[in-house]
Amino acid sequence: MKKTDKKYQAYIQILREELIPAMGCTEPIALAYASAVAREILGEMPDRVEVAASGSIIKNVKSVIVPHTGGLKGIPAAVAAGAVAGRADQELEVIANVSQGQTEEMRDFLQKVPVFVSHVDQGFTFEIVVVLHKGSSYAKVRILNYHTNIVLLEKNGETLREVPVEGEQEEGITDRSLLDMESIYDFADTVETGEIRGILNRQIRYNMAIAKEGLRGDYGANIGSVLLAAEGDDVRTRARALAAAGSDARMNGCELPVIINSGSGNQGIAVSVPVVVYAEEQKVGEEKLLRALALANLTAIHEKTPIGRLSAYCGAVSAGAGAGAGIAYLSGGGYAEVAHTIVNALAIVSGIVCDGAKASCAAKIASAVEAGIFGYAMYRQGQQFRGGDGIVTKGVEATLKNVGRLGKHGMKETNEEIIRIMIGEGC
Repeated sequence: MKKTDKKYQAYIQILREELIPAMGCTEPIALAYASAVAREILGEMPDRVEVAASGSIIKNVKSVIVPHTGGLKGIPAAVAAGAVAGRADQELEVIANVSQGQTEEMRDFLQKVPVFVSHVDQGFTFEIVVVLHKGSSYAKVRILNYHTNIVLLEKNGETLREVPVEGEQEEGITDRSLLDMESIYDFADTVETGEIRGILNRQIRYNMAIAKEGLRGDYGANIGSVLLAAEGDDVRTRARALAAAGSDARMNGCELPVIINSGSGNQGIAVSVPVVVYAEEQKVGEEKLLRALALANLTAIHEKTPIGRLSAYCGAVSAGAGAGAGIAYLSGGGYAEVAHTIVNALAIVSGIVCDGAKASCAAKIASAVEAGIFGYAMYRQGQQFRGGDGIVTKGVEATLKNVGRLGKHGMKETNEEIIRIMIGEGC
């Protein structure tokens, strides 16, 4: 791909926009961010808090530990962290720097300040409204569609900022419709690696660090450690185990940041760590690794775009297929190998549901990465799933369209039922 092609610079910008650091699970961190912004506007600590959140936000916050809170879970913990210790200018690293005293202050805050949480359904899958009150004063922050997209700032009846929103379109970011697999492969194979080195080397450092911490520590169900103990330490198992271990740590309070993909730290870990593990095993140079990571990340973003940031369709599936694409490229695969790897992987694991952020995400990541690796192994053995096999149809783009339709529309009622189960609305 030539540098003059409009897709060339767009793809670099998409990587910049998507591969950003976050501390902890991104949905509670978005709540902490909104709370920190509201506290700055209010100018003092609140004596009452109101939170309205869409069902998918409630689902993803309910069971995950918020970092730097001493093991607290849920929406009140996230809001308390943002109000007490949040630095709004740090966005998704809003609670990256918290003292022990502030952690203790959060617990005191939750004992003294009532936090009222309500489920809101205004047609947005991703919606957060945080209102901090102090006496008769208040500050309101509303976030829609993605984690840092503040569309309303209000104080005491005065609108400080309001951004028009048209449905669930993500305004203000590079047009993702420019993505397609042939162009993604061409870009990854020809990009001047100096233009993406900083973005991707940061992903390698951050995500490998939390993956290794996940194996060292005792986090959640320790899926990474279980895999290594049960199945050995060949490259295929290490790739799955380290990716799972990063999620083990992240879902269970580890205070290391990650580089996210498609708004998710788990997806950022799952799409990158296996590629790095295979690159180390194969002793490829930095340039080949950077190209493989560019391919893997853009593939995952392309898969996830039509599904949306939050869905009942597990995002690890997209990330695992992206990792498989990167591993195929590292192993000498061309466009055909990459495309068939993606289709094979999606045919295997597209039924995994997202029932919120929690310890079992690590096991789902291990399964999705295995599907990506196996999808490539199938093609190398002359085997593939063909058009007409379920949701698979002729051509990778047509199959991705089907998966997007399944994740966005077909699983909408599944998502609503999962939310009802998790928040106790019916049986």
